[in-house]
Amino acid sequence: MMDLHHQKSSGTSKAGFWPSWVSPALVAGKTRGFNELRTAGHWVAWLETRPEEAGRSVVTAYSPGGGIVDLSARDVSVGSSVHEYGGGAWDMRLGADGGPELVLSDRKTGAVWFDEKQACFNPLHRYADLTWAPNGQGVFAVREVLQDNAEPVAALVYVSQLGVETLLVEGADFYAAPRPSPDGKWLAWFTWQHPNMPWTQTALYIAEMLYDADGQPYCGEIQNISGSTPCSIIEPRWSSDGALYATEDSSGLWTPVRFQWVSEQWVRVALPSCGMEIGLPHWVFGQRSIAPLSANRVMALAVRNGFNHVQVFQNGAWSSAAFGVPVHVPEILADGRFAWIDAPPNKPQRIMIGDDNGHHTIIRQSVELPDTVTDADIAVPLSMTYETTGGACAHALYYAPSSHKNTLSEGELPPLVVMAHGGPTGRANTGFAFKTQFWTSRGFSVLDVNYRGSTGYGRSYRDALNGQWGVLDIDDVLAAVQAVVDHGQADPERCVIRGSSAGGLTVLGALARSKRFVAGTVLYGVTDLRGLVEETHKFEARYLDGLIGPYPDAEDVYLQRSPLTFAQDITAPVLFLHGDADKVVALSQAEDMVACLEKAELHIYAGEKHGFRQQETVMDAFSRELAFYQAVFAAQ
Repeated sequence: MMDLHHQKSSGTSKAGFWPSWVSPALVAGKTRGFNELRTAGHWVAWLETRPEEAGRSVVTAYSPGGGIVDLSARDVSVGSSVHEYGGGAWDMRLGADGGPELVLSDRKTGAVWFDEKQACFNPLHRYADLTWAPNGQGVFAVREVLQDNAEPVAALVYVSQLGVETLLVEGADFYAAPRPSPDGKWLAWFTWQHPNMPWTQTALYIAEMLYDADGQPYCGEIQNISGSTPCSIIEPRWSSDGALYATEDSSGLWTPVRFQWVSEQWVRVALPSCGMEIGLPHWVFGQRSIAPLSANRVMALAVRNGFNHVQVFQNGAWSSAAFGVPVHVPEILADGRFAWIDAPPNKPQRIMIGDDNGHHTIIRQSVELPDTVTDADIAVPLSMTYETTGGACAHALYYAPSSHKNTLSEGELPPLVVMAHGGPTGRANTGFAFKTQFWTSRGFSVLDVNYRGSTGYGRSYRDALNGQWGVLDIDDVLAAVQAVVDHGQADPERCVIRGSSAGGLTVLGALARSKRFVAGTVLYGVTDLRGLVEETHKFEARYLDGLIGPYPDAEDVYLQRSPLTFAQDITAPVLFLHGDADKVVALSQAEDMVACLEKAELHIYAGEKHGFRQQETVMDAFSRELAFYQAVFAAQ
């Protein structure tokens, strides 16, 4: 780790007050969000979120002629509310004329559209994981039907371009990834049941697809091909030669497995591990970590120490491929090149096309940085592993303050912003993020903690938080802060902590257990575990069974771990930011907590759900949080 004690001053502002090139307007107003890249022939398309259009999501494409075009209609925001987090709300294929054909779900209404024609709408129905049928006559999808005073009912359906909906499979609590084989003969998907989450235990199914006289598909024999060892098996995807791939974690790391139809049965072959995690927790639909390229050749997105890598399996072994730092696995084009969303640590996201020899071209950037910005202005993550309670090891990413105009004065230590990610089955990401640069450019150091329970370090690390949420995550945050303070990388008197959603519980627990922090910020965070389990949506309704214990049997533990219970132990000022339309963590969680604290401020954003999307909201939230910390520092 670098020593910050001896940097000489070239500016007059105290760290934490440096003039910055990262304005709230730059963070919120100009940065496009990229996700769910798909290819078809020579076309590349992706889902692009635009804060300047009130967070509207648009299917944007790079055409074979080299132009950037919008494929979805101007009055549609592409998205889904299935599981509340959505994802997989669109798909693309080539039409008879060689141009792209689109299917999508409209976030506002839940309607299914084929190109610019609404084909299916029911106000009680929501759709996700849309996947074109090989014949192009319709799509397979996960459907949720809303119920009065009851959980939504999940199913797999087929929706034709004429709007005719056919029920395929129902009965499980959750469905995901309906994927037809290239010849249309088979359909694969995975399911899970309460109280499991998709990263704890799932089941993989294959059904023979049969067709009625009108060409509508229905399922023949359905087979569970998960194997005998309970595990998380996810992301089914077919190769062109009819093999089915998925990734499963029975070995301790998500690793691809192949299923081949041989002698009237599905034969399973586990690929060797590459020593990295190949798989992502199924918080949203549409994620892709594996891409079958040809017979016995697979490309994969692998995670090691928090960093993404591309690996290729062929000739019985894994090797590295030069594709930068993709968000998901690269997707192949008709000419053999690949396209991907690149998320390097020192540059904003961009859409890339290139080969595995390092010949890459940028076709779209999320934002253009000001011309005055140099490499010295951008903080890059330093991966750190440190000892925590029980003699265990935990992980974090550390960012030093970065500016070509300002440095620390002699003997000065930077203030520290500690970040607790959500989930808690999530992870601190190494990609360039304005939420980090906003602080480091002003002279803060940043510590983004991958506490036990985080993804990317294997099943045992993820499972370590079972029954211990609100304990081990806080242990790991406090140990991480102590490590950077001991190394002279942070001012022990100017540490603040922030976290969103599940990270809010970690923030409040850390504030209660340690006087190290002089302030904290909670963004749409959890404060009452009993209220959360009683009020939250179906997807997370039994999540706490594993993290805390079954409810109400473990009610005493829910009370003990809830920040509302120990609010009297929090003496530092706390800023709460919450949307009034949040269905994941109710606004009342913030309101009740603020009422119990002596030093607390709550700001409510009208119309915002779980996670902030609107440009005005993001700008205000950054500005408000910065002013909050600076006021605390000024009063010291």
